[in-house]
Amino acid sequence: MESIRQKQVGEVIRRYFGMILTEEGSNIYGRDKLVTVTEVKMTPDLLIAKIYISVYGTENKQEVILMMEDNYPHLRAALSSKIGKQMRRMPELEFFLDDTVDEMYRVEALLNRVGEEDKKIGK
Repeated sequence: MESIRQKQVGEVIRRYFGMILTEEGSNIYGRDKLVTVTEVKMTPDLLIAKIYISVYGTENKQEVILMMEDNYPHLRAALSSKIGKQMRRMPELEFFLDDTVDEMYRVEALLNRVGEEDKKIGK
């Protein structure tokens, strides 16, 4: 279970990293993709931030994560300049794909298909 401090630090990183992606994301992964930070989980020692990213506008979502990892030094430096005064040590960043929304749409499509099949059988 996350401590209050872990949640606070995670929320600060989520906000500022989202701002960085808004400002500089088009230089990293292009203008045609929408990338949002859905959640940040901190390790108990606050040295690693696990950043969960949701990607829209492309089929190859993992490619965006790889582009962000390629630009890791720049992203970490930009985040450090924004939150450096609020934290003693800048955590290492790890990027993960959050496919919760994709799964939701997939389940909804399956339920709609089952509903259509039920209507056909009922007639």
